[in-house]
Amino acid sequence: MSSIARLRALAAPPPTQEAAERCDLCGEEIPPVHRHLVDVRNGELLCACQGCRLLMDRPGAGGGHYRVVGERRRRLADFTLDDDAWGSFDIPVEIAFFVRSTAVGHVIARYASPMGAVESALDLSAWEALERDNPVLAELEPDVEALLVDRARGAREYWLVPIDDCYRLVAVLRSTWRGLAGGPEVWDAIARFFDDLEER
Repeated sequence: MSSIARLRALAAPPPTQEAAERCDLCGEEIPPVHRHLVDVRNGELLCACQGCRLLMDRPGAGGGHYRVVGERRRRLADFTLDDDAWGSFDIPVEIAFFVRSTAVGHVIARYASPMGAVESALDLSAWEALERDNPVLAELEPDVEALLVDRARGAREYWLVPIDDCYRLVAVLRSTWRGLAGGPEVWDAIARFFDDLEER
């Protein structure tokens, strides 16, 4: 290598590497698969190292602002939600999730879009009717668990899942959506998401 080539090599910036994920509380490097916390004041999802997760899993830790997202996933086989009841929610798509928010004091509805998670105005009387028909919804842990509804393409699946699963679905849709209608790739990716949910 010539002297000039050697100098150029030394002056060149190092090859870029994908930045490691870090705990949003302490900054420690964390593996790609890790647990999450929810800031109950604003619903923000935070990545957590093992130490911070254990610390925040105690009552009152972090001033009560953080809750650890659990790992419970349960298909609700006997769930009751007919087409009229679904229509009363006035949600413009057929995959949505519902979470009981401490910050606002009631359940909120969101759905995945190519732009991210979109909040939908929710008729609370329709939600109360759904709760009466499905007492299992009383088990929904505020802020950290969601009712995930999949009625797309004839599906009728209802899940109780950790809230981070719902945002994983949002990421799947955002990263695979093509054109105006999404394209076949997005539906394949959504099908894989629900297959994975079944396995987990």
